[in-house]
Amino acid sequence: MQRMWIGLASLAGFGAVAMAAFEAHGLSDPAAHRMVDSAVRMQGWHALALLGAGLWAARGGRLADAAAAAFVIGMLLFCGAVYARGLAGVSLGVVAPTGGTFLMLGWLLLGASALRAR
Repeated sequence: MQRMWIGLASLAGFGAVAMAAFEAHGLSDPAAHRMVDSAVRMQGWHALALLGAGLWAARGGRLADAAAAAFVIGMLLFCGAVYARGLAGVSLGVVAPTGGTFLMLGWLLLGASALRAR
């Protein structure tokens, strides 16, 4: 699982940089700019969190794997919903808050994995 989490973290980091470039050079609407900027920041930070969880997974066990999974799901839901809103004006309802909940859960699971480390 460790290699998968690190691989997904690299893709998330790549995506954050690509979206930041698009935001800087391809958006003129200030409201869209703010929304995409928020999603880029969350994606970038959680790409690093996913990388950390992946590196920790060998010692952190199932809780670290659960944290990594929560980070992946949270980034897809939260960032995806915010990107959809900012770039296409499409509201996905409760998808963004659900994704945010997964991101927070990921942090709690990562902390729990440290407390229960082998």
